[in-house]
Amino acid sequence: MAEKVKGAAEVVRSIPDGSHIALGGFAIARNVITVAHELIRQQKKSLTLSQCVMGLDTDLLAGAGLVSRLIVGGGSLDRFGPVHCVNRARETRTIEAHDMSSLSVCFRYLAGALGISFIPIKSLIASEVLERLEQGPGAADLRRMTCPFTGEEYVLLKALTPDVSLVHVQVADREGNCQIEGPRWENEEQAKAARRIIVITEELVPTEYIQRNPERTVIPAHRVEAVIHQPFGAHPTSVFRCYDYDAEHLTLYVDHAKRPDRIKEYLETYVLGTKDHWEYLEKVGGIRRLNELRADRILGY
Repeated sequence: MAEKVKGAAEVVRSIPDGSHIALGGFAIARNVITVAHELIRQQKKSLTLSQCVMGLDTDLLAGAGLVSRLIVGGGSLDRFGPVHCVNRARETRTIEAHDMSSLSVCFRYLAGALGISFIPIKSLIASEVLERLEQGPGAADLRRMTCPFTGEEYVLLKALTPDVSLVHVQVADREGNCQIEGPRWENEEQAKAARRIIVITEELVPTEYIQRNPERTVIPAHRVEAVIHQPFGAHPTSVFRCYDYDAEHLTLYVDHAKRPDRIKEYLETYVLGTKDHWEYLEKVGGIRRLNELRADRILGY
């Protein structure tokens, strides 16, 4: 079997400009910060991002000007406030935004994972979300339908099949078998809908460890193209049972993200001014700071 463990820079070089990238995680939990930073370093252009609940990684990519289209079901930086860079891009119309519900984005991933071209749902009916979608650029991705069997009304959603799915996990082996601790959200459906799956793992373990509890394998090896081993790879967001979010750094980020000139300063210092994620971790406080964030073994955060 070909070696799947690769560095972030090598993996990102294989992602073309204009790709549709699905991001795992949720708000400020399990964000794919390692790869988001590398996408910015390599200045990938005209990206489409999809995500059920966007967070810091999406905001970073929008702030760096790499995103042309968003397909999302909402999002925020949790108690640290809104996604300022995304909201600013919406207001200036530099990003084409397809604003759905998080459930409808999940169902679109599910359709892609099942290999079907669309999926019927009811959850958007009689909602302002559906009205806005039908009047905006997302109109091409949905239709209304009357069921031929019952006469009920449905909304048909076009399947989402991302070019690349990025998922941050707690544990993976060298072949790509992955385990996700705690909430999974739509990450399994999202990954299985994609043409390419790239995982970023906190811990790289022997396959024998995975085989002890095979039922916990969320994404199987045969679907995974590459494994990036990067401890603290989601910093400053949290990874359940590994480490908590870094409130100090998130506060610093938000202070910069509120203004276009200051987000450039943040990116220059913490992303473009570092050669890789290890150097970034040193810049944000190194092992002393990271040890302060390690999760309680009982509580998991």
